[in-house]
Amino acid sequence: MVEFDNLTLELSAGILTITIDRPEKLNALNQTTIKEIGEAMEEVRDNAGIQSVIITGAGEKAFVAGADISEIASLDEVYGRKFSEAGQEVFAMIENCDKPVIAAISGFALGGGLELAMSCHMRVATENAKFGLPELTLGLIPGFGGTQRLPLLIGRGKALEMILTGDMIKAERAQSLGLVNHVAVDKAAVLEKSKEILGKIMTKAPLAVGKAIHCINDSLDHEKNGFQTEANSFGNCFKTEDFKEGTEAFLAKRPAVFKGE
Repeated sequence: MVEFDNLTLELSAGILTITIDRPEKLNALNQTTIKEIGEAMEEVRDNAGIQSVIITGAGEKAFVAGADISEIASLDEVYGRKFSEAGQEVFAMIENCDKPVIAAISGFALGGGLELAMSCHMRVATENAKFGLPELTLGLIPGFGGTQRLPLLIGRGKALEMILTGDMIKAERAQSLGLVNHVAVDKAAVLEKSKEILGKIMTKAPLAVGKAIHCINDSLDHEKNGFQTEANSFGNCFKTEDFKEGTEAFLAKRPAVFKGE
């Protein structure tokens, strides 16, 4: 598996844990880190041994505290747009991955960190986690998809309030808004809960899991007909060996053994 400067990867029992490893910078996202996340997601796509993914940050203080301000402070309009587009492209890879991806969040998930977490399919957070999009305090706006994903998760009014005020919210509030799926006492418990969820998903048919993710994503895309995507995907399932195995196992009252075929 590829080695990175700012990430560590660990594969165990089909779950790849991607850790953003810049604790001295509170795991802030710079251009190198974003590029490496993209390369790690290419590995996820191409490696059949990877069935699911956890993305987390090194240490307890921060998942990702935002973009690396020391780097972006020198950008101009053209390079600022390119930085935004690069982040959006990588985060879209996460969102559209046909293997489930969970953000395991401890501490701060701010700016680009919250945008990264929102691109994951689910979010599990510690009780002390804090969430926010404070870019307006820098004279910026969220640039990695935050203005697009946050309203889909918590609604237009609440998203506008978070973005325009820059206020942080705690994990309990984030869960009540639908931004976070589960809250656990500490990082160890967050990782355990994430693995528990992924363990359940990994007992299901992998091709069907990917199709379900794709259908839900299309339901949120105004340019796509999500109902047609669902019908097409539903039909495609009938030609898979997993469908045959699933139905035979059900009728025989035995556990199914799916191979992703």
